[in-house]
Amino acid sequence: MSNFADTALAVTARLRGLFPATPLQRNDYLSAKYDADIWLKREDLSPVRSYKIRGAFNAMRKAREADPDQDLFVAASAGNHAQGVAFNCRHFGVKGVIFMPVTTPAQKVEKTRTFGGDAVEIRLVGDYFDDTLKTAQAFCAERGGHFLSPFDDDHVIEGQSSVAVEILSEMERAPDMVILPVGGGGLSSGMKRYLDQMAPEMPIWLVEPTGGASLTAALAKGELVTLPKVDSFVDGAAVARIGARTFEVLRDVPPERVLTAPEDRICATIIEMLNIEGIVLEPAGALALDVLPQMADEIRGKTVVCVTSGGNFDFERLPEVKERAQRYGGVKKYFILRMPQRPGALRDFLEMLGPEDDIARFEYLKKSARNFGSVLIGIETSRPENFATLFDKLDAADFVYRDITEDETLADFLV
Repeated sequence: MSNFADTALAVTARLRGLFPATPLQRNDYLSAKYDADIWLKREDLSPVRSYKIRGAFNAMRKAREADPDQDLFVAASAGNHAQGVAFNCRHFGVKGVIFMPVTTPAQKVEKTRTFGGDAVEIRLVGDYFDDTLKTAQAFCAERGGHFLSPFDDDHVIEGQSSVAVEILSEMERAPDMVILPVGGGGLSSGMKRYLDQMAPEMPIWLVEPTGGASLTAALAKGELVTLPKVDSFVDGAAVARIGARTFEVLRDVPPERVLTAPEDRICATIIEMLNIEGIVLEPAGALALDVLPQMADEIRGKTVVCVTSGGNFDFERLPEVKERAQRYGGVKKYFILRMPQRPGALRDFLEMLGPEDDIARFEYLKKSARNFGSVLIGIETSRPENFATLFDKLDAADFVYRDITEDETLADFLV
């Protein structure tokens, strides 16, 4: 066994003093749905509801071994990394200063404070994460602290590899494939290094959000790429640039095994797992499950492990997630209707609606001409094909309308 495999096993053993192995559970619903043997590695059930506790533990342990007097750790994070660092600061009895953007939801700030207790100080700095990161690094250099990277750190990578160690140790044989999310690459590179040595014939599939596909871009160019724009909805995996250390491990992954998941479809997956299985997943935690429909032929009859990497879902986001899921499923649309300003026009429109169509939004925007007014309308229905029927009726009645459901600019301003 190589040194990395030895290290991964040693890290995993040490982690047992912090928390037990997260569950590896066969999911009967998904197994039946895809005619496969599908198992979920439930990192959403760790003490901080994500795998980030692992890398933070190992990096802090190694830093204190190298310098026993090191008692100040600094991090910049708006989410799971902050909570993992806070938990470990209290565990090791050291001081932690965690910088978070001013715009961080109060729920995440409070959870970080709860995990860290008196061991952690939280500083809210900057409207954007880049500003937060710069401030944290400057503070760290000035105070002589140890900066804890969320992913681009050898010791963090070692810590995350423990997920793979636990999977292989709990199964009678290696699965036919593992599907896991990739953001900055800490989890994926750590697991890949271990699995390449211990189960080299087993393919690893990686999934990143469409709006933050930094690994896909780097593989296409053969070098690190900084994305010009990132959709931050999948906040646990949406990074503009994958880590340098992690990319060195991942650069030989076949591009066809790196899939992207559109944000609206991820919402549908979150809702599905919540409603049917009672499993709460954050957007990044749902990535590995989100690609199962497009991999249906590939996984049929096989044993598959999906890593559900986190469950820190803010339920204040549930209305947005439900809305995006409905839009992805084609059962909710928004359009602007040019409504004739005459008696009975509204009644004529309402009579075009089918028995399964509900008005979710109705708002006059402006009177665009003496005889017409613009109306923003949101319609929910039970089947996508109902919209074709409605639009046929509108066309036949010479109503002028514009579907803005997929118009990102207009939807951002109006919906």
